[in-house]
Formats: sequence, C-alpha cells, structure tokens
Amino acid sequence: MRIFSGSAFEEQIGYARAVVDGDRVYVSGTTGFDYSTMTISDDVVEQAEQCLRNIGAALAEAGCYFTDVVRVRYLLPNREDFEPCWPVLRKYFGDVRPAATMQVCGLADPRMLIEIEVDARRR
Repeated sequence: MRIFSGSAFEEQIGYARAVVDGDRVYVSGTTGFDYSTMTISDDVVEQAEQCLRNIGAALAEAGCYFTDVVRVRYLLPNREDFEPCWPVLRKYFGDVRPAATMQVCGLADPRMLIEIEVDARRR
C-alpha cells in the first residue's frame, strides 16, 4: 500500500510519503512543509514540529502510531540546529526510544532546515 500526503514533491519527484509492506511501514524523508498550503516556516523548531505532524498523519493512515516507530533518521544542513529541536523530538519519541541517527547533509530546498524519516512496525 502506498500513502500520499498531497505534497507537490511526491508528484514532481515520483515517490510516496509512506509504503506499507506487511507489518512494516517506511515513511519517506519528511520536511516541515504544511502540505495543504505548501508553505514552510523559517524556524527549525517549528519545522521539526510540522515534520512530525506530517509523519503522524502518514503513520495513522498506515494504521500505526509513534509508539510503533523502530527507527528514526534526522537530516539537517546545520548541526547547530539539532539541539534546539530536542524538546520536540523528545515529545514524540521520549517514551518510544527508537534507534536513531542524525546526519548533517544538504537538503533539496534551502528553506528546508530539517528532514525526518521513520520506519515503523504495525502491531
């Protein structure tokens, strides 16, 4: 099953927001765009919150929750932006404690300050 969020990028690039394969759910790298308006905040913490709202919507459509996340990857162009996001990340993952990686890298659009990708297991 493929899940789409309505993001213009999914159509332009050719990918799904998430793919469900049996009990596994793979959520694509998700940025802080509000997909209904295709707008994005210039604040990394607000972007992190929106990333997680977008991911939460995909997980819900797949029939699972943040508590089902087993792996998370954080991608940021500026390592200094990671620590300010910790309270938001802890809000969603503090009790879940998935395996996690943070990587500093370039993102597709200079307005993007964080991208988050998760893998989950439906129970």
